Amino acid sequence: MKISEHLELSEVIRSENAKRHGISNMPTEEHITNLKLLAENVFEKIRNNFRCPIYISSGYRSKELNDITIGSSKTSDHCKGMALDLDQQEHSQGITNKDVFDYIKANLKFKQLIWEGGTEQEADWIHVSYDENNLKNEVLRAVKVNGKMHYSPYK
Repeated sequence: MKISEHLELSEVIRSENAKRHGISNMPTEEHITNLKLLAENVFEKIRNNFRCPIYISSGYRSKELNDITIGSSKTSDHCKGMALDLDQQEHSQGITNKDVFDYIKANLKFKQLIWEGGTEQEADWIHVSYDENNLKNEVLRAVKVNGKMHYSPYK
């Protein structure tokens, strides 16, 4: 099932963790509606800007899957179909996570944009969420300290 021009539902629900644990990761109709909004307002704009595939490392997570996902929060927008983690590192085609982060930050409306891990020059991955009722454009940096992620305003 297509949720936007360049994005299949199967791409946003794919989870090796869910497969390993025999967990269903099928979204409800409400979650699919949210995923479509996220795809149209964020994913497609990124895809059209860079004119190449954009890779999703984590998309929708059912509550059960989220509960066993290390580092996830109980209030994760992934569980609502409102968040994607993007990672160009393995598939760069000349596009870096920093490029994607900078584009989103400068050009799109979003709830949260997070530079996840990595270095000052390159993130390990980019988290972006979209909630049409809460477009606060919050930009954060997540850094692992003593094994736990700590979030602070992105500078």
